[in-house]
Amino acid sequence: MSCLKCLKYTMCVVNFIFFICGAGIFGLGIFLKSTANLSVIAPSIPAVNVVNGLFILGIFITCVSFLGFLGALKENRCLLISFFILLFLVMLAELGVACFLLMYESQIDKTIEGELNKSLEEAMKNNGSNIEWDTVQKTFKCCGVKNATDWKNNVPKSCCKTESCEEKYNQGCYKKLQDWFEGNLLSTGIGIIVVCSIEVLGMCFSMTLFCHISKSGLGYMK
Repeated sequence: MSCLKCLKYTMCVVNFIFFICGAGIFGLGIFLKSTANLSVIAPSIPAVNVVNGLFILGIFITCVSFLGFLGALKENRCLLISFFILLFLVMLAELGVACFLLMYESQIDKTIEGELNKSLEEAMKNNGSNIEWDTVQKTFKCCGVKNATDWKNNVPKSCCKTESCEEKYNQGCYKKLQDWFEGNLLSTGIGIIVVCSIEVLGMCFSMTLFCHISKSGLGYMK
């Protein structure tokens, strides 16, 4: 019984931490949505932008973690097996996304570049006035998609290195974004490995607890 209690409370603590993380991710999505509409940068694919992704991920993590927490606390085999299945499906989805990104890397690059060009054309219709483009150009110290000439005669002030605008950023934002993603590739990979390891541990804990409860004759699904 001491081993059962140890597993039970370990799962409760881990899932409570997951719940807080999920709520934090959802809160980050709300913050980004209120400060900048990132879908303007990719107008044709708003359903898969960063903000919507954070909303979905945050809600899903909180729901799954609550399921695992409640299943462990109540020693409910039905909830524990549901938690195990959901984590397994998440791992399959992550594997599918990773394979998709590796297989269609060049097509994704072309799509992103095309979306950036479309959004820049829309910004030019407003005489270069666009909060999202200004934010990207100031943050990454870049100008246009390929270079400053993309803006033609409507170069915004966010492209200027100085207040007098005598000098402009020469490198395009597409290349800068590529370099930024490549520079963070290692840390992203480590983060994904850590998340997958935690998911595997969660699956092991839930199944072990499920088996212990079954042997003890407790919980539902008798």
